[in-house]
Amino acid sequence: MRRERAGAGRWRLLGLLAAGLALAGCASMPGSGPVQRVDSSQRADADSPVRVWAEEPEEGATPQQIVRGFLEAVTSDDPSFETAKLYLTPRQREQWDPFESTTVLSGGPDVGPIYGEPEPGSGDVYRIELSGTRLATVDAAHAYTPRDGAYETTLQLRLVDGEWRIDSLPPGLVVGESDFRRIYRPVNLYYYADLGAEAGRVAHGADVLVADPIYVRRRIQPVEEAVRTLLNGPGDWLAPVVSSAFPEGVGLAEGHPPTVDESGALPVWLTGVPTDWPLYRCERMAAQLLHTASNVASAEVTEAKLYTESGDSLCSVSAGEAGDHAPGLLDGDLARPYFVDGDQRLVAAADEDGGARPVPGALGEEDAGLRSAAVSRDGDQAAGVSADGSELLVAPLTGGKEAESVYSSGSSGEGAGLSAPSWDGLGDLWVADLDPDRPRLLRLSGGAGEAQEIPVDGLHAGETIQALRLASDGVRIAVLVDNGSSTSLKLGRVKRSDTGQGVVAEVDGLRPVAPQLADVAAVSWAGGSRLVVVGRPADGVEQLLYVETDGSTASTATVPGLNDVTGVAASEDENEPLLAQTGTAIALLQDNAQWKRVDAGLAPVYPG
Repeated sequence: MRRERAGAGRWRLLGLLAAGLALAGCASMPGSGPVQRVDSSQRADADSPVRVWAEEPEEGATPQQIVRGFLEAVTSDDPSFETAKLYLTPRQREQWDPFESTTVLSGGPDVGPIYGEPEPGSGDVYRIELSGTRLATVDAAHAYTPRDGAYETTLQLRLVDGEWRIDSLPPGLVVGESDFRRIYRPVNLYYYADLGAEAGRVAHGADVLVADPIYVRRRIQPVEEAVRTLLNGPGDWLAPVVSSAFPEGVGLAEGHPPTVDESGALPVWLTGVPTDWPLYRCERMAAQLLHTASNVASAEVTEAKLYTESGDSLCSVSAGEAGDHAPGLLDGDLARPYFVDGDQRLVAAADEDGGARPVPGALGEEDAGLRSAAVSRDGDQAAGVSADGSELLVAPLTGGKEAESVYSSGSSGEGAGLSAPSWDGLGDLWVADLDPDRPRLLRLSGGAGEAQEIPVDGLHAGETIQALRLASDGVRIAVLVDNGSSTSLKLGRVKRSDTGQGVVAEVDGLRPVAPQLADVAAVSWAGGSRLVVVGRPADGVEQLLYVETDGSTASTATVPGLNDVTGVAASEDENEPLLAQTGTAIALLQDNAQWKRVDAGLAPVYPG
């Protein structure tokens, strides 16, 4: 069965003239012959003023040409898909909701030939199969979810006044990956971490904003769409561990789309906000808006101003004031990277010129005997795992005190004992016990006392946690899960509840983050919604890459290649350089362009 690839028509792109005249481009539909795919690099640049518009159906077009023309039309910059609807029957135009969902196919949709005979009494009706390899779906709330496997659906076409039109089609949109990357952009919405009764343990514990990534159309009111989605509340996955300052039922007032003005201010008119709404709640709302808009708008956002529908001022927050309610408040100020050197002691990387120095305290002494370590986010403590993996040690970074053994595993040796530890922003220490007879996840409050076993919902039979990294916000955890034949990267939620006898934590909602990798060796947080991963795709070689917490591939530039990588460390401050373990040496990535050897060592980490 011969198939032709959709989304491959000839595009005519016309840019904006310097005098301000906007000329529209068109996506023309071939009348005959094979369809040739146009690489996305040949399309409009993501940040250029060029707009792409689709052509209307040609008179006398065949059913296959109508399907291909429709698939081209949905990848245009038409805000309401009015041209795409011209390819549908009048009945289907009323029913089709292009914003219901988006199915992303890795190579684009394949349009099959007409098949089947018209049903008796049905008039002239034909069916065409659409197929491809599914990569992901984006739901009505703009949330991206990886989806693999084959995709197949059937479109039904009917004659309307002598012209073929689509009378039945799948929900939403179906687009190829290259078109998806051109049309959509990732955006972070921000909600407050719900730390429950533990929020008061640290300063600003109730003010930490957590990134909730979504995708919006990059040229169709991205600020307005991000704000509108923010008001609707967090996505289903993040909702159990975050909250919003906006009251339920809040919305955008008609006639006042949120836009950043020339002064950098973002005025937002709201409906559904009570007149007696407390000022502090309003300021928390404004901070959510400002941080969300700042990563969407093309201009700097200096202030968020909130108004009622009638124009009464509610409150305003400047960029400086919004720093009191912000992402990364629990990340700590210490940006220095660390690693375990050839003498098995914890050392701090000195600078980009190379070299390192032992940390103060017991874990920096020559007889420390470590195989991995972690530094608390406030820089006061360090934790280390003994060389045989059996002991978890904690010591202050001020010297003058011996390391304390805070937990012992019932196993030791390579692939057993304890994983590398990790500190969250509350000052709690987390570690996985790899004991084959009793694998489990543990938390030590403040890095001391009795280790609390943390239930993990979502692990299947035979799966164990091999490595972990806590986000500074304390509500997200990245884990490497081993199923006996391969190791995958998953993201989990950390939920806290007060039982009256203390706070109990659990991890649930495990979901894959890098499904394109067949095996993952290491992971580190590299931003509010970004991870850096060492992994190997199926039939591929080990590589370093960035991934988003929703499972999409990060838009960040690719990481330069490095041989024999077994470990990686990044800071949640995206301006800090990467560190990696290559063989028995530590390398530092300078300006995201070139790796430089720092020293002999292993297990690189940033605080956390």
